[in-house]
Amino acid sequence: MHELTICANLIELLDGERRRRGFRTVKRLRLEIGRFSCLDPEALRFAFEISSRDTFLHAAALEIERPPGRATCLDCGAAVEVESRLDACPHCGGVRLDPTGGDRMRLIEMEVR
Repeated sequence: MHELTICANLIELLDGERRRRGFRTVKRLRLEIGRFSCLDPEALRFAFEISSRDTFLHAAALEIERPPGRATCLDCGAAVEVESRLDACPHCGGVRLDPTGGDRMRLIEMEVR
């Protein structure tokens, strides 16, 4: 489960920010996990709950946004948003889509105390 590794890296990153900026705890985290990413939001939620126990993140609410994937249709040239890599182009029905976005995780916002 690579979600545990991702949570460990996130906690390490946030701990560095906590020391640098001087806040004590995190009340809320908002993440964006693109639909083309290889992350399962529920597995990440579970991993975060386990990984953040007994840390400055132990009571933090985790909010996850799931933006659609973005691709360029190689048949009609349209820039499209799709829910899955297997979706057809909503403009022409073509199935040759070249992914251009929606494959990453990023921290959008955090609320600290």
